[in-house]
Order: sequence, then structure tokens, then C-alpha cells
Amino acid sequence: MRKEVAKIAMTTALGVAVFTAPFLKKNRTAKSIHTGAGVLLTGFALWHHMLYQPEKRVKNSPKEKKDKILSENNLKREK
Repeated sequence: MRKEVAKIAMTTALGVAVFTAPFLKKNRTAKSIHTGAGVLLTGFALWHHMLYQPEKRVKNSPKEKKDKILSENNLKREK
């Protein structure tokens, strides 16, 4: 659902930027809208990109790995 919303938002921002482009020299308001649409397009593109990234796993620190190995070895010795 969020991916679809991001795509629709990017499309809308791009459409606004394209629609306001011919009026940039004549109208100050159109220039502001065009600039805002460009900023929004950049933000939505970044959001869209982040939605497709895999979630990062928390890695164990080297000390935690060493402690885990030592505890496993101690359990094997006790048996």
C-alpha cells in the first residue's frame, strides 16, 4: 500500500512540475509551485527508494560472538 502511495505521489508531483514549467517566466506563483513540486518529487523518490530496501538485521558484536562460542564450548564439556 505504501509503495502505491509513493508512486502516486511521485506521479502527481511530476505532473505539477511539468504543468507549471511553461509559466515560469510569466508568473512568480507558478515558479514557487514548480520549485515546491520539484522538492516534493525528490522527497517522494527517496521515500519510494527506501521502501524497496531490505530491512537491516542487527549483527552481533565480535565480543558477543566470542561469548556465545565460549558458552557453547562450556556446555559441550559439561556433558
